Amino acid sequence: MHVKKGDKVKVISGKDRGKEGTVLEAYPKKERVLVEGINMIKKHAKPSQENPQGGILNQEAPIHVSNVMPLDPKSGEPTRVGYEVRDGKKVRIAKKSGKALDK
Repeated sequence: MHVKKGDKVKVISGKDRGKEGTVLEAYPKKERVLVEGINMIKKHAKPSQENPQGGILNQEAPIHVSNVMPLDPKSGEPTRVGYEVRDGKKVRIAKKSGKALDK
C-alpha cells in the first residue's frame, strides 16, 4: 500500500473529496484506511460500562486506499508515490518533489 499510519493524506474521490486528514489505521488485507474526520458514520450504541448513556455516536469508517493520496512534504500538494533504495532501505518518495515520505 502507498500510505501508512500517520501519513497526511487528501481524499481525491467520494463524498469527502478535497478534505485532508491523518491516517489513523491501515488495513492492507482489505485495502482500506481509516482517516481522521473522513467518512463519518452514525453508530447506534447500547448502554455499556464505557458508555452508560448509550445513544448515537459519530465515528470514522474505513475508505478504499485508492481514494486517498499522500501529501508532498515540500509543497503540501497530493502526490504519487515512488520507491527507492537509500542506505540499504526501501523508502517511499514523493514523485513531485523527490523528498522521502518516510521519516
